[in-house]
Amino acid sequence: MGYKEFQIKIHTDYTEIELRQTIQQKLGIQDFTFQVFSKSLDARNKRNILWELRVGVTSESIPGVSPEEKATLKIPYTKTGKKALVIGSGPAGYFAARILLQAGFKTTLWERGKDVAERAAAISSFEKGGAFDAAGNYSFGEGGAGTFSDGKLTSRSKHISLEKKYILDTYIGAGAPPEIAWLSHPHVGSDNLKKVVKTLREEFCAMGGEFVFNRQMTDLIVKNGKVTGVVAGNEIFEPDIVILAIGHSALDTCRMLMDRGVRFRTKNFAIGFRAEHRQEIINTAQWGVKTLPGVKAAEYRLTSDAADQPVYTFCMCPGGKIVPAAAFENTNIVNGMSYFARNGKFANAACVAGLNPDVLAGKNIGPEDALNYLEKLETSFHDFANGYAAPYCSIQDFIQKKVRQNSPPDSSYPLGLLQAPLWKMLPETVTHAIRLGLQDFCRKVKGYDTGMLIGLESKTSSPIQVIRQENGLCEGFENLYMAGEGSGYSGGIISSAVDGIKVAMMAVSKFQ
Repeated sequence: MGYKEFQIKIHTDYTEIELRQTIQQKLGIQDFTFQVFSKSLDARNKRNILWELRVGVTSESIPGVSPEEKATLKIPYTKTGKKALVIGSGPAGYFAARILLQAGFKTTLWERGKDVAERAAAISSFEKGGAFDAAGNYSFGEGGAGTFSDGKLTSRSKHISLEKKYILDTYIGAGAPPEIAWLSHPHVGSDNLKKVVKTLREEFCAMGGEFVFNRQMTDLIVKNGKVTGVVAGNEIFEPDIVILAIGHSALDTCRMLMDRGVRFRTKNFAIGFRAEHRQEIINTAQWGVKTLPGVKAAEYRLTSDAADQPVYTFCMCPGGKIVPAAAFENTNIVNGMSYFARNGKFANAACVAGLNPDVLAGKNIGPEDALNYLEKLETSFHDFANGYAAPYCSIQDFIQKKVRQNSPPDSSYPLGLLQAPLWKMLPETVTHAIRLGLQDFCRKVKGYDTGMLIGLESKTSSPIQVIRQENGLCEGFENLYMAGEGSGYSGGIISSAVDGIKVAMMAVSKFQ
């Protein structure tokens, strides 16, 4: 049995029969099996946009031998019976807990928010005008912030192939679309993610893990650099190791950790707004047509170096919607999400300027000051709107620093828009950079100037980073680890899950 791997190009709305016929014609053989390893869109020629696939074909008609099986992640089993506690059920927390459980630890996972069904109900109620729910919102609850997102599974991290394969295989086994294994820009969609995270939790419990909701860590008991107790209200849990995967929105928890001697430093992050356009405008700019058979919706990723600091788009959601992503009741921020079909009429993306907290504050500040400044900014948008309506202005008005009196545009944002001079609501160093970046984007993407800037986008990444030793431990501690976006070492589903896996593996190695 021989094997051959090669690339082919095929029209965008091909069928499996047509793909098989294309392989037959290329190799001149009839009997074979094949597997798609990668799939990306080649839109350089708008008159002939094609899918580019890399396929592996196995057949007795091909000379040579079958390929070796690809390596998989090896999880050592320790038989220690030690107790592990993981805080947070986002990608970093879940995969850290899963690794610890498979390695032989008695593993418990605490989530401060609600399970995914209750969380979805609370969000739906909020978006219909109901009360804000501190335990069930776009930031807190089962699966973390990523559950209610586009579910993008891309990552620019290097040397993570084994961890990434483990993550994707786990997601697919829990019901995620199989195509995430080969698409160049894979995404799960929030509709699928709600089902996937529930299945992952059920798998975790079936493996012997304990999953506890509405359990917020409120304090740590630390003696001589060792966490001897984790406090949740009136309860104290006494684990052997603790992995914190709290996410970047848990500012209250970060402050508590600082009070208990966990050391952080400030780091570069980004801040700005959400840009929203009609999806057909983006489709036409990218493809030359409003729709393209076989492709859901056009994406974009833009960068500009016109200013002193980088300006770029982030977390682009084709066919998606902008959502009220406040983690706390008196703040007002936005984020983006989309369903698997990506068939909404709007496209949105964060449009942000990268900077250091010192630049944002206009002076040298420490980690706690950075959190305070960011929280004050998020509160200022709530105060401006007197609630959760999103301040907005057109991209043209932002560039020209001019508010035109007109009625709010049609938008995907569910809680209403409020016209605002957004260029006055962030520091001048930020808005000046974004203005120059937007001018660049308008030159690069036809029709970009027709869009709107909506709300405050402040959660692209954390402004602080925990100080970790080479063995993954928080500096000054012998059994405390921190992973994921809240640690400042990752951003996005895949990189956070990978960070959780790597930190858990380092924790396991301590007991081998």
